[in-house]
Amino acid sequence: MVTANVNLWANAEHAIDYLERRASIPRRGEAYAVLFEILPAAVDRVLDLGSGDGYTLQLVLDGRPGATGVAVDFQPEMLDRARVRFAGTPGVEVVQHDLDAPLPDLGDFDVVVSSFAIHHLVPERQRALYGEIFDRLRPGGVFANVEHVASTTERRHEEFLAAIGSSPDQDDPSNKLVPVADHLSWLDGLGFADAECLWKWRELAVVTGTKPGR
Repeated sequence: MVTANVNLWANAEHAIDYLERRASIPRRGEAYAVLFEILPAAVDRVLDLGSGDGYTLQLVLDGRPGATGVAVDFQPEMLDRARVRFAGTPGVEVVQHDLDAPLPDLGDFDVVVSSFAIHHLVPERQRALYGEIFDRLRPGGVFANVEHVASTTERRHEEFLAAIGSSPDQDDPSNKLVPVADHLSWLDGLGFADAECLWKWRELAVVTGTKPGR
């Protein structure tokens, strides 16, 4: 579980390999089902961080007709695929931005989502990004992160890799995994209400928090 700032996702081949394997990730559908359980019934505007080809944003928009969205990613191949996905979809903006840098001024949102992306940032930047998300949420807004988190021991980590058909020698050095407890501590410390891990299977988790107000 590497914490150096290595990020292979700049390479198109790495991103495409993930897209080809995405559907085979065990129990991934359960995580998205939990994400939908915590979305507000009415959503006007949603931000998807590390959007990739726009898969998660598409799910949210399909589930909340009338919502508009912003997809943020830095990888050119992923951005191209997101633009194709949302071509002709009104109210969707695709923005090129590296999450290693502070978020640009994108306005405010009812919902911020992310899916298996924020763990590619070093832990200090992950926490800082959570703060930027808080600032961009409207009162009562929801943050939902479908995330890859750290196991408690190396043995558990190796079990997870085996469960997804991988091994230590294939482990992605881009991953900077932190425990669920750290995610929840960050959310609490930044002012989120009801910070919780609502679902977890080995190293996959859904963590969430709400901005107080409404």
